[in-house]
Amino acid sequence: MAETVELAAKKREGRGSKLARQLRKAGEVPGVVYGHKQDAVSVSLVLEDLARAVRHGSRVVDLKLEGAIQTAQIVELQWDHLGKEILHADFKRVSRDERITIDVRVELRGTAPGVTGGEGVLDQPLHTLKIECLAIAIPDTIRVSIAELQLDGAIFVKDVPVPEGVKILSDPEAIVVHVTAKQAEPEAAAAVPGEAAATGASEPEVIGKAKVEEGEEAE
Repeated sequence: MAETVELAAKKREGRGSKLARQLRKAGEVPGVVYGHKQDAVSVSLVLEDLARAVRHGSRVVDLKLEGAIQTAQIVELQWDHLGKEILHADFKRVSRDERITIDVRVELRGTAPGVTGGEGVLDQPLHTLKIECLAIAIPDTIRVSIAELQLDGAIFVKDVPVPEGVKILSDPEAIVVHVTAKQAEPEAAAAVPGEAAATGASEPEVIGKAKVEEGEEAE
């Protein structure tokens, strides 16, 4: 379970892309805090502090805003087109003893015997599971052991063990991971010597080949 970290937040006046660019230039990121039947508040945070919390898997944080602490869930992060820098953050107020719904990553543990023999291929249709748990007890991952997974075997959502106090909301009959048989590769037709000459067939022309050999670029 990831620890709850404290982030300093400042009330933000004004809106718009111009102000957002100014904040980012100053090393800050805009955000909004809402929920619990309270007014939404526009805030700004130190970008590096928020990014560090996200890298360490924090899903719920303590926002220190105007001298008070507000526990909030990181609901949504907007990233730049490269997926490297956070552009905006949405926070939802929660109580520390409140149960929330959240998606948690599935972590496979071990090696499947059905794969090591060379006959099977491991396939993981589900990479996250929707769970319900206390806001301050969100597991970092849901661990699934595949150490006994044989060829044609499957682990369903209903088979996944979870920590105490955690309830899985995903479809219990959905497959999390399974081992399927490798598909046989089609055999290439054997070439018969002299067959091309006998039938009058010629080697197909390679479009652009001459241009490449002459040092020109092929489209």
